[in-house]
Amino acid sequence: MVSLPIYNRTGQEVGTYEIDPAELAPEINRQLLHDAVVMYQANLRQGTFGSKGRSYVAGTTKKMYRQKGTGNARAGSRRSPIRRGGGHAFAKRPRDFGYRLPKQALRLATRMALAARIADNEVTLIDELSFGVPKTREMAAILKALKVDGRRLLVAVAAHDPNVHKSVRNLSEVSVLPVGELNALEVLRPRAVLMTRAAMDAFRSGPGNPRD
Repeated sequence: MVSLPIYNRTGQEVGTYEIDPAELAPEINRQLLHDAVVMYQANLRQGTFGSKGRSYVAGTTKKMYRQKGTGNARAGSRRSPIRRGGGHAFAKRPRDFGYRLPKQALRLATRMALAARIADNEVTLIDELSFGVPKTREMAAILKALKVDGRRLLVAVAAHDPNVHKSVRNLSEVSVLPVGELNALEVLRPRAVLMTRAAMDAFRSGPGNPRD
């Protein structure tokens, strides 16, 4: 059982939150976490690269010189990959790198990732996080009071809040997501995680909450 302190917006401790990392994931399977992260990174690849093969480059297809009697090695088209201006021997073609792991495995990987962060004391809890209007300066002051500024940070909230999103988006290396859109990559990529108490409750409520 881990007792996480709960802070307010000024950095003062206002309570504690009891949670057992084993409740989220009985064990941390590093291979599953690796597979999930690699899958998410592969799905981010655009795959829009390309190069020209010998059938795509400009140039005649006429044989350069006769087959025998010249003393030179036999040669065909100027488009040959071994000649300057020729096509690539193994030309790249646009492709889709995306693939999917089983849904249950991805849900478990998300819970494992947060359980690992909690066990390593890399999760900070705040009692609430809301703004009447977007306030980037106020958000920066909150992060400084909580001592989580100056590093890559994920802010997790219970549900999408436009004012919180707009208050965070201009801060360097700080991202914000509702718990329904968390996945193993988003949890493991930053150096620390800041969650509201409501977001932690929503995450614990069931395996179906995190996004696949």
